[in-house]
Amino acid sequence: MADQEYDYVIVGAGSAGCTVAARLAEHTDDSVLVMEAGGSDRSPMLSIPLAWGLVFRHRLFDWGYDTEPERELNGRRIECARGRVVGGSSSVNGMVYARGIPADYDAWAEQFGLTGWAFQDVLPYFIKSEHWPVANAPWRGNAGPLSLTQLHDPDPLVQSFVEACAQAGFGQTDDYNGPQSEGFGPIQATIHKGRRSSAARAYLRNAPRAGGVALRTGVVVTRIVLEAGRATGIEFLDKNRLRRVHARKEVILSAGVFNSPKLLMLSGIGPADELRRHRIDVNVDLPGVGDNLQDHLACEVRWRRRDQGVLHRAMRIDRAAMSMARAFFCGKGVASSMPLGAIGLLRTVPGLPHPDAQLLLGTAPLSAAPYLNPFVRPYLDAFTIKGMVVQPESRGRVGLRSADPLASPQIEQRLMSAPRDIEVARSVIRVIREIANQPGMQRHIAEEVAPGPSVDTDSAVLAYLRSTASTLHHPVGTCRMGRSEERNAVLDSDMRVFGVQQLRVIDASSMPRIVRGPVNAPVIMMAEKIAHEMLIRSRQR
Repeated sequence: MADQEYDYVIVGAGSAGCTVAARLAEHTDDSVLVMEAGGSDRSPMLSIPLAWGLVFRHRLFDWGYDTEPERELNGRRIECARGRVVGGSSSVNGMVYARGIPADYDAWAEQFGLTGWAFQDVLPYFIKSEHWPVANAPWRGNAGPLSLTQLHDPDPLVQSFVEACAQAGFGQTDDYNGPQSEGFGPIQATIHKGRRSSAARAYLRNAPRAGGVALRTGVVVTRIVLEAGRATGIEFLDKNRLRRVHARKEVILSAGVFNSPKLLMLSGIGPADELRRHRIDVNVDLPGVGDNLQDHLACEVRWRRRDQGVLHRAMRIDRAAMSMARAFFCGKGVASSMPLGAIGLLRTVPGLPHPDAQLLLGTAPLSAAPYLNPFVRPYLDAFTIKGMVVQPESRGRVGLRSADPLASPQIEQRLMSAPRDIEVARSVIRVIREIANQPGMQRHIAEEVAPGPSVDTDSAVLAYLRSTASTLHHPVGTCRMGRSEERNAVLDSDMRVFGVQQLRVIDASSMPRIVRGPVNAPVIMMAEKIAHEMLIRSRQR
């Protein structure tokens, strides 16, 4: 591939990279090359929804990144699972589909000066991306490439949970991605006919290939080539040989929240002091590269069931094998869905202007090792309510471990470093228990197994959080959009890197602030929006 040229070179075939590549090729004659370090997403393990547990537990199709020891979490290293495969994290995530709330995007426009990013501006791109099965639903799209399903877990625990939420004073919603985002209701997932609907399946596989999109897998990009302040291509390793490809129009980084800042820094774009420390020539001093790392803090309460769960009955080894085969070939059965019952945004304290927490009901012990390998019996028949701090104040960073492009980045999430996050997390545990104590839930509960009824004081709950709290795998913000005069802004509102022409970063790292929910849907929306605006400008030239 030495000296080959494309109009656009995209680094990373994740949610954003797949979306941008497909949209550019769909509407222009421009050539697009997508470079992906991982391999194909054709494995059945990535197609069958219930196989997610095995993929996650064994860190298959994953970069294998962990944080540095987290001081506020008893020095634990927290795993940072990110997809290293075509489709990126959309090929390995838990498939929950959520946009956040309108106020999240209005804050991008008002607080960060990002004209064109208020909710009324981004809603059309959510609609454009979606294939929602309900016709004429307000705020929803039903002609987009990303197929969605509303999960209907047959477990009677689900309806009991929603009723208990109402008994505890929390509302309900039939569509949390519609006008009523707050309250509890059925989960929406990127699943279509019992198979995972990743960005690769939705966008890249349908992109024109002849003269349109070329996909190269198994290659590691080492740096962006800069000439006279312009990004003119990339260098990459192909079977241990260093090679180069040129971009006539633009280089687009969609390598993810950890690898996009790493590649910028390897290319001499980032905090000057850090670059010099690793003996990298400084091309553009951008202190914000790698800064502003945010993620949702996750905690949970788990109970042993009084009645037998639906998934537990299905997990005898012969039944499990049949379930997996049925899901793969027919798109039906218990393995064609996820043991996720309901989700909801709430305010842990009355009077808050917006929700500060989200709860997720798992009808199996979601984070327990037996669920992650459920085909080995016996395992505890239990269920989990997982809580999430949706607007964390804690901030971490991503730095270089060395100038070696094959070295993993240095990740410091600094979860629970902000006192407010600790306060909200303790409130989340309190609210979860309050819901579980309602009459409808009690008939399903034999005993609380984690943290256990003895953990009932503020200090005991805090100790439990420090020993068990983790990420919900929604990291964002390390190359954030903002005003050029802001010290830690990296991109303008069109996701162009300050100080470099023909270079953009389009992925979760571009977000200035995390949204209230999983981030895959917002990333696809962002890619749709920027691709559309790139096409408009291309036609005007």
